[in-house]
Amino acid sequence: MLDSLLQEKTMLGEILRTTRIIPNALNMIKLNNNFRLSNQVCLSTSFKLNHGDHDDALPGTILVKFIQKDGSIVETKARDGEIALRLAQRYDIPMEGACEASLACTTCHCYVEDEIFWDRLPEATDEEEDLLDQAPFLDVNSRLGCQIIVNSDLEGLVLRLPRVTKNFYVDGHVPQPH
Repeated sequence: MLDSLLQEKTMLGEILRTTRIIPNALNMIKLNNNFRLSNQVCLSTSFKLNHGDHDDALPGTILVKFIQKDGSIVETKARDGEIALRLAQRYDIPMEGACEASLACTTCHCYVEDEIFWDRLPEATDEEEDLLDQAPFLDVNSRLGCQIIVNSDLEGLVLRLPRVTKNFYVDGHVPQPH
């Protein structure tokens, strides 16, 4: 029994070293087939930043400008791979995203202002096109912010918010990202 536990502890130590987790975290006990530190904190072997959007993640480096409904321009710095909707929400730009980026509404409708970026963005999917058909003030440069994934090729992208959006939830309700 003790040999088996020591062998598992050694194997876990190798995993910890190869996944860049603190090597001195080997003071663990085996409890119900899960390894735990002696203070009972669960040990994860994955990196924190690999689990979605975090407010404490590294700051962005890709310039994206938003033209708000009143004409004011907000300069933002996007993270590589961040969607335009989440970027807008980080900077308190009123892009709703009522469906929380699940491609089920048009409240993150925006216009891609410069033609040079039209070719740099992937074509809209059939689902996005179907939803855009329901958006007020649809135009040839309309896109959904939840479908625009920012990368370094989009440096300098300018997105303009429409005059109105259609939200069936409650007029004026702005969902908070979580």
